[in-house]
Amino acid sequence: MNYRPLLLSVATGVLAWLAWPDSSFTFFIFFAWIPLLFLAAETRSTKKFFLLSYVSLLIWNIGTTWWIWNATAPGAIAAWLANSFLMSIPWVGYHRLLPKKSSWFSGVSLIAFWLCFEYIHLQDWGLSWPWLTLGNVFAKQIEWVQWYAVTGVAGGSLWVLVTNLLLFSYINSVRNKDGKRIRFLLFSAIALLSPLLISYVLFPKQDNPAGIKQEVIIVQPNIDPYKKITSGTEQEQLGDLLTLTAQTTSNNTALVLWPETALYSRYGYNEADLQHETNLVPVFQYLNAQPHVSIFTGIESYNLLKAPTTFSRIIPGTETHFEAYNGALLLDSTGVQATYHKSRLVPGVETLPWFLRFLDTWFEKFGGVTAGYAKQEQRVTLEEKNGFKLAPAICYESIYGDFMRQYIKKGANLLTIITNDGWWKNTPGHRQHLLYARLRAVETRRWVARSANTGISAFIDPTGNLISTLGYNKRGILKAAIAPAANRLTIYVKYGDWLFQVFCLLAIIILGKSLWARFQSER
Repeated sequence: MNYRPLLLSVATGVLAWLAWPDSSFTFFIFFAWIPLLFLAAETRSTKKFFLLSYVSLLIWNIGTTWWIWNATAPGAIAAWLANSFLMSIPWVGYHRLLPKKSSWFSGVSLIAFWLCFEYIHLQDWGLSWPWLTLGNVFAKQIEWVQWYAVTGVAGGSLWVLVTNLLLFSYINSVRNKDGKRIRFLLFSAIALLSPLLISYVLFPKQDNPAGIKQEVIIVQPNIDPYKKITSGTEQEQLGDLLTLTAQTTSNNTALVLWPETALYSRYGYNEADLQHETNLVPVFQYLNAQPHVSIFTGIESYNLLKAPTTFSRIIPGTETHFEAYNGALLLDSTGVQATYHKSRLVPGVETLPWFLRFLDTWFEKFGGVTAGYAKQEQRVTLEEKNGFKLAPAICYESIYGDFMRQYIKKGANLLTIITNDGWWKNTPGHRQHLLYARLRAVETRRWVARSANTGISAFIDPTGNLISTLGYNKRGILKAAIAPAANRLTIYVKYGDWLFQVFCLLAIIILGKSLWARFQSER
């Protein structure tokens, strides 16, 4: 029996997994896809190649995101199976073109198909799960990709694919003993080293904005997420947050960050009447005693409505509609300054696309709230009195580069991420999430302040350096003096995912050309 195809399939999955953050074997990504390229060249049957590529991608998905299981077992299985299937589509397209076109044309097609898939997966289409966008692989080696300020993560995906294709061509030329091996070796070296040289030579190692520095405090209460939702513990949790905050507040403190759903109530808080919520009285008492301080905090909230909306539900036994939110507030001594409602909801846990709504009941049995939350469509910066203009991100919203850069384009000068990664326990998940925030700092050249309920909370400077962190399962605070960034915009902030869009256009041209050729041949 020939085990070579299966071994090649497994090899790609394992190498991609070993390369992924928070591993230190990032370099493996530059040859991880070579075994799959050999499979594409050697496998005649499209069906067989699909199954082999699916195995590769499933190993990669499970190996890098197995920790989803700790939050939701059915959600994890669905994510692995669906994501691996979607990732197989660009590879099958490449395999179909390979015997009909030149290796050069097929290679360009693979790059176009893959980047187009990643771009679609970054859009809010209900099953968006871009955790494994190839460009994310460099989140731990941030000094390699300072040019993300120009390209975003699309540049990293392009770098990975081009290098793999050139090294594959070099190996093939060596095996075939043709005269192109020196040329391919030279091209491979250029493709591998040029982005590194550009990053080290042309981009700054540090980028600290000039201006008046303001003191920012990040609070990490370290509350077990399962105990957090236990009825009757709300006041105890809030008291702990206020104790930590009060102990570290000084006359220089401008902004305090509390994590996702820091203000929690079993039925949520009515946004229209927050200052009369009995449970929140201690918060406003603290702010009245510290009138120079603003608090940015997560909250479970709702609004009562006069008429139904796309996201509203009805209170059982009544005719009253309401919207529920995984939200955030900007508070000071004068009251609520701004509200934000999470916009990118987690597939399977917080939302499902319309074509899978028949699974609502099944997901809810396992703890999902697929029709539960309303979301905010527009990016609006939250401006507080000390000069900070916040770009708010709740939970995994910070993995979307284009989403975050829209805030910066509207004037935001500080990225504020509030999250609760404790559902995943002490696994690579919360570390990957932290590292991805470094990419947002590089793309936007803005400071990041990140408050995570159970960790890892962090301050990240505009070049992606971790300035200070508070580790997982620790209770405490972080403090830093930050100058709000100037209004200068990176190329990525100005133009967004332009590189993804270029390759999407190329993919459309390639598909159109192929379909036209097929139509002509059938005629």
